[in-house]
Amino acid sequence: MELKPIVPFEPIRVERVPSGPEWISQVKWDGVRMLVYYDGTNVKLWNRSGNDRTMQYPELADVGSYCRAGSVILDGELIALENGKPSFQQIMKRDQLRSDGKIRLALNRIPVSYMVFDVLYCDGNWCNNRPLSERQQLLERIVVPNGLVQLVSNAQDGEVLLGVMRGYGMEGIVCKDLTSLYPWGGKDRRWQKIKLFRDLYAVIGGVTFRDNIVNALLLGVYDERGALVYIGHAGSAKLTGADWERLTRRIETIRAEERPFANKPERSKDAIWVRPEIAVKVQFLNWTADGVMRHPTIQSLLDADHLELLCTTRQLSDTDG
Repeated sequence: MELKPIVPFEPIRVERVPSGPEWISQVKWDGVRMLVYYDGTNVKLWNRSGNDRTMQYPELADVGSYCRAGSVILDGELIALENGKPSFQQIMKRDQLRSDGKIRLALNRIPVSYMVFDVLYCDGNWCNNRPLSERQQLLERIVVPNGLVQLVSNAQDGEVLLGVMRGYGMEGIVCKDLTSLYPWGGKDRRWQKIKLFRDLYAVIGGVTFRDNIVNALLLGVYDERGALVYIGHAGSAKLTGADWERLTRRIETIRAEERPFANKPERSKDAIWVRPEIAVKVQFLNWTADGVMRHPTIQSLLDADHLELLCTTRQLSDTDG
């Protein structure tokens, strides 16, 4: 098997839990989608965008410690906990590391868990053309759960699971048809997600300061013409004081004279404009009639090489956190 990244199957966003005996529901983890590829000798990890993350998670290199298959492609979510809950900010701290030394230090400081929910290839055979029910049975046979790797469990009552997620302040659930196959790069109603919060990737186009430290971000996404459209400002964040200080120092290097947004933000008076070079993941409740986010919270600062591809209006109808 030649190791090449596969574009994983994606759920579409819906507002209601589907009903019927063919439907099961699973926790929607606030982490990063990750596929583990093992050809019997070499191990590779690729994320949803096809970026190599093998170096960032060396604890997953010993596939034999958690999987009995001689060759395999597993699909799942990598998560890191903070206060007992999955934290996107924490997993991004691991995901953005680029040096061996920092990665080794992070193994104990930010431990991860791999939540496996699908198998696409096993012992020389492709499984994606088999129904989900059979793929899950195969996972039960080949995956050996341990402190690092866990199998994602099914819930028969999606409404109950959604209520539990709401009570714990979690992101939501994913509902899956047990008869569904797994088309590469597919996205349709056979997998459906119900999210308690919306989220998207946005780019910083301006900031405000308090006591010489950045205290709020003016955010935008790119439209189909490549223009940066303002969608709101956020001061609430899962960032530490040290994070804000580092961001302030970086902002000082990318100040701009002109407003980068095509439309005029409501907080223009106190804003300092910057070149749109920094992306964030932001979580919010819903949209106002003017297309501005309600109650946004910054989840994490992101390393984004292609901002116009990542932070676009295509997210607005169906965001994928």
